[in-house]
Amino acid sequence: MGLIKEPLDVDFYVDPKPLTKKEREAISNHILQYKQKMANRKKRRTALKKKELITSK
Repeated sequence: MGLIKEPLDVDFYVDPKPLTKKEREAISNHILQYKQKMANRKKRRTALKKKELITSK
């Protein structure tokens, strides 16, 4: 998708189209999966830090 240069005398208006139920569910599922993935990474990171503290003593 390329950029369209807007002429000086013309104004472009884009009306947003409403999301379908299927699109809304897909977006919600993606957000939930992302949050779970980040939570798992955070758990893994804290576990590694604890392991490093134990082994360094």
